Amino acid sequence: MPTQLKVTAGQHSEAGRKPVNQDFHGLIIPREPQLGGKGIAIALADGISSSEVSQVAAQAAVTNFLQDYYCTSEAWSVKTAAERVLAAANSWLHAQTRGSQFRYEVERGYVCTFSGLVLKSATAHLFHVGDARIYRVSGKSLEQLTIDHRVRIAGGESYLGRALGINPQLEIDYLALPVEIGDTFVLATDGVHEYVAPDFTASAIRECADDLDAAARVIAQEAYRRGSPDNLTVQILRIDELPPRAANELQQQYAGLPAAPLLEPRMLFDGYRILEALHSSSRSHVYLALDEETQQKVILKVPSIDLRDDPAYLESFMMEEWVARRVHSPHLARPLPQTRPRHYLYVAAEYIEGQSLAQWMLDHPRAPLEAVRGIVEQVARGLRALHRLEMLHQDLRPENIIIASDGTVKIIDFGATRVAGLAESGAGEGRSPIPGTPQYAAPEYFLGEPGSVRSDLFSLAVIAYRMLTADLPYGVEVAKTRSRLEQIRLTYEPALRHRRDLPPWVDGALKKALHPDPQKRYAEISEFLHDLRTPNPAFVNQARPPLLERDPVAFWKGVSALLALIVLALLIHLLRR
Repeated sequence: MPTQLKVTAGQHSEAGRKPVNQDFHGLIIPREPQLGGKGIAIALADGISSSEVSQVAAQAAVTNFLQDYYCTSEAWSVKTAAERVLAAANSWLHAQTRGSQFRYEVERGYVCTFSGLVLKSATAHLFHVGDARIYRVSGKSLEQLTIDHRVRIAGGESYLGRALGINPQLEIDYLALPVEIGDTFVLATDGVHEYVAPDFTASAIRECADDLDAAARVIAQEAYRRGSPDNLTVQILRIDELPPRAANELQQQYAGLPAAPLLEPRMLFDGYRILEALHSSSRSHVYLALDEETQQKVILKVPSIDLRDDPAYLESFMMEEWVARRVHSPHLARPLPQTRPRHYLYVAAEYIEGQSLAQWMLDHPRAPLEAVRGIVEQVARGLRALHRLEMLHQDLRPENIIIASDGTVKIIDFGATRVAGLAESGAGEGRSPIPGTPQYAAPEYFLGEPGSVRSDLFSLAVIAYRMLTADLPYGVEVAKTRSRLEQIRLTYEPALRHRRDLPPWVDGALKKALHPDPQKRYAEISEFLHDLRTPNPAFVNQARPPLLERDPVAFWKGVSALLALIVLALLIHLLRR
């Protein structure tokens, strides 16, 4: 059974009939763990003929893409990582032109086309701008996967409509394709694909299956023989083996480690002295322990006994440490540095002196608005640190938030976190479709839809609402919905009905953040935070609920007093007659 991605590649590039080869190409097949985490990257760039420095642009584009892509966060998706690297390359090329003698003649500056492919797990990710092409071999011919960005004008003339370095902003085509063993991709510059028939290319690859470098050379020579006046570059990539869908770094991390036993106070465990059991549930057991080496208090979490044979659960369990080691924020719990060999499966994290938000809410029912703002803003900073790395917490709730003794608010427990970079490799496929706690989970999870930044925002807003009102905005109805229609019918309970002292515009901000439709919530958490502190004109003039709804007792007291006055007035009137 194959355990990793394997390919065979062939490449050839030559100047052809031109004095200088303005093409550049490259390929990186990394070792593990980058092979599983980032995949294989191949790319080529074609400098435009009107520029004397475009070969510099082509080399910079390919070199920077291949090097910088592997320096991006493991948590990022391929699309995000590659597009950010290419955007940076585009900005650099454009700046080079602006700072040169070609600043008013862009077509003579640092400009090139670019076509790249990243093969990760069982998916090919294509990135393209310009008129080079990426094909997939299909039978005896080729399937073109990219679109030429060349604009044709009268008289047979044409020009590049898009390329790296032309504009300060880059618009690049992206395509993701599932792949199978035997799939073969071909990357070629216009000096080749405009002169070589697709069936010839497919035939050359079949005949030189054992030497794809030779196949690439044969294809380039055919373009030269047919009169191509341009540089000639061909790359071929064939998939020989694919990793199983479940293969990923997390499973490798816990493979071979025995499950930790149930721990007891005073027990010595893997260099830690157990002090007390803090929490036990169907999913994990949490202990306070003392590191015998450093004499520091730590938190140890061990897997549930009942779920230790569940691969999806173990993956989720190890996710907590994987995420914590890659995100840095004072508002996220930190894992302990691994200074000695680990002999069991468990998670060790910093001990935070303080109390959970759940306990704080019990001690402060209907908390002051300013205190709520302060807590929400700190939690939001932790969430944004996750979101910047394309991670979603997905299980934000009061029990997973700690208020330290110095007032710092920290998010803990990353077991349900979704990491875009791992999701591409199939990690987390066996998880529950409702990753968090139902009372705080966003409505879209109950429809089987993937989460987004707006899903974490919903959970944060539920927490804010509950801190202010000691209630839930939709009661328990969200968890009962199983269709978009049912969610549309959900009725938001205004916070003003519970708290007459709240400004109406704060309730307006909560209502928007808690909308059942994620597209109607705030696009960014920062917008929600702003509206919690600054009156939004859209909510300032929002009518307060009638007194009967806000305070029925006060309403009926007022009605009774009014009726008493009327009766008294009538009595006085009768007595005077």
